[in-house]
Amino acid sequence: MDTVGNLLTSIRNANAKFKDRVDVPHSKLKTEIARLLKEEGFIQNYKTVTGEKTKKQTLRVFLKYSPEKERVIKGIQRVSKPGLRIYRSYDKIPRVRGGGFPITILSTSAGVLTDKQAREKKVGGEVLCQVW
Repeated sequence: MDTVGNLLTSIRNANAKFKDRVDVPHSKLKTEIARLLKEEGFIQNYKTVTGEKTKKQTLRVFLKYSPEKERVIKGIQRVSKPGLRIYRSYDKIPRVRGGGFPITILSTSAGVLTDKQAREKKVGGEVLCQVW
């Protein structure tokens, strides 16, 4: 089961319907992806919510739109999949095409980083997704 893919699909679907928030099952990797999306200005905020009955944790992601109700996230795409992992060294990290400020999110030995941070630290890793 592709948990990161489920997170990205949930965000993509909620964004298409102009929803204010989306809830997905919690994991450390998803929380780190949400942290980077917030730092880069793609989402408003995120928080971990614990259910009252089941005591399971949920990651709540608050989506962001412009004052004119335009989507901030134009596109979000999974790159490395469970069936085909994509690893790149820091000098071969793919650049995202598209308007705005596109980013690539990687899982590296230094943690989950954007493409810019990975190039600065000179670390490569698994290319998780691209957002523009």
